[in-house]
Amino acid sequence: MAPPELVDLAAIEAVRPVVAERVHRTPLLSSAAAARVVGASTGARIAGGRLYLKAEHLQKTGSFKARGMTARVARLSPDERRRGIITVSAGNAAQGYAFAGAALDVPVTVVMPAAANPSKAAAAAGYGARVVLEGDDVGQTFEAMERIRADEGLVFCHPFDDPDVIAGHGTAGLELVEDLPDVDVVVVGIGGGGLISGIAAGVRGLRPSTRIYGVEPTGSDAITRGLAAGEPVPVSPVSVADGLNAPFAGALPLRMIAALLEDVILIDDGLILGGLRFALERMKQVLEPAGAAALAATLAGRIPIRDGETVAVVLSGGNVQVDRLGELIARAQPLG
Repeated sequence: MAPPELVDLAAIEAVRPVVAERVHRTPLLSSAAAARVVGASTGARIAGGRLYLKAEHLQKTGSFKARGMTARVARLSPDERRRGIITVSAGNAAQGYAFAGAALDVPVTVVMPAAANPSKAAAAAGYGARVVLEGDDVGQTFEAMERIRADEGLVFCHPFDDPDVIAGHGTAGLELVEDLPDVDVVVVGIGGGGLISGIAAGVRGLRPSTRIYGVEPTGSDAITRGLAAGEPVPVSPVSVADGLNAPFAGALPLRMIAALLEDVILIDDGLILGGLRFALERMKQVLEPAGAAALAATLAGRIPIRDGETVAVVLSGGNVQVDRLGELIARAQPLG
């Protein structure tokens, strides 16, 4: 059970109605081909001969972010709604807040790095958000966001270090356990830590014996460094998985990860892209690199799995830049 200062099952259940009203209950897919690869790499037989996959890449906005951002915007006061909100994001959180703002009639400004994925920026604008492209990296983009917030009196909504955001993301964990009650292992990609914190709280709240593993890029290791330091540490993320490129770990996610996770596994970009390629070729699912990280680590045998266990992987996003798919696949490490 989570310590009382952390987001817990009750907090997730409290936001679930407003989230469920506006986002998809995503399907739980399964793959026998993926299970065979995991078995070959780990020597463990997966229960049922299938790897289970929580399909958050099929969520509204193309990622899990719509869950937590809807929960956060729904909790705004009348004055905050009138003033409007601002956030900073490499892409998926921008779309999540833009979607939530449109659904709940709240003006949204999103500040993204100048080199942000064009399709993600266009999608955020398509939901009605004002999109500002500024900064050579996410750290500089945070600085630009703070300047605009102060000048215009906007309400800052954090992309990952927020209890309402984490609780909203946790609804995916509740769905996973409801659809797969005997799940033994859950694997989730990590950026700033919001998704895995929420899922861990939800899954462990319903099934305390389940083990949760996080997967982080070697080129974007804010959580690993933060756990070692005991506090958020600034990093300069350079991973191809732009959705995981947080410039620091959230303080609340760090506490939750330390309390609820078994381990955080580091993998390189070639392996992450191997997961993307496997999903496309063998599972017919289009993922962005960030959405494929947890799958890649599982296929490569990096996650401790015991014989006969039921294993679920969260496919967290599918907002890949389509014109880069050929390049990304060419860089992939073969899996299976």
